[in-house]
Amino acid sequence: MKQIKAFLDKIVPISDLDWDFFTSKLQPRVFPKKSVFLKAGDIENHISFIESGAVRLYIPKEDPDKEITFGFSFKDEFVSAYDSFLTRTPSAYQLQALTGTKMLSITYADLQLVYKKTQLGNLIGRLTAERLYLIKSKREQNLLNLTAEERYLNLFKERPKLLKEIPLKYISSYIGVTSQALSRIRKRL
Repeated sequence: MKQIKAFLDKIVPISDLDWDFFTSKLQPRVFPKKSVFLKAGDIENHISFIESGAVRLYIPKEDPDKEITFGFSFKDEFVSAYDSFLTRTPSAYQLQALTGTKMLSITYADLQLVYKKTQLGNLIGRLTAERLYLIKSKREQNLLNLTAEERYLNLFKERPKLLKEIPLKYISSYIGVTSQALSRIRKRL
């Protein structure tokens, strides 16, 4: 609870009453390494704050080597299949714990109560939406404007912990190249 409080306190002061109500709705969840905790076709029912671990967002394929990784979330970040969460429709992608992962989660129904009774809920919803939008927008721009090598270098510069914690096959998918092409890029650098 201290991590999420410290994270939110950086953005806006939170009254004790709002904080107590909000935390009464949080549920701790723990996922073992490599576990899929939201499957494609299921409706996302949580927004979660990662206390420890790493999560991959990906589109599954019959051949696991052809899966498309399009996002990662780490400690002190929010994660959700947010489009499914908002629209209450099945997710087109999956969420997987890449490491043992601990989260604090709030359900859709509980978040609606927090929205009604506090200002904190609106802040969390807005922050989650803004973060996910910025990550998506930047990735799309990078895919359209940069070479694979430039995308890799940017990733290395902007998110070095990603390169330390994530298998290269997921990184290659994330930057839009094959594992072999990523290997060649790494050899050139």
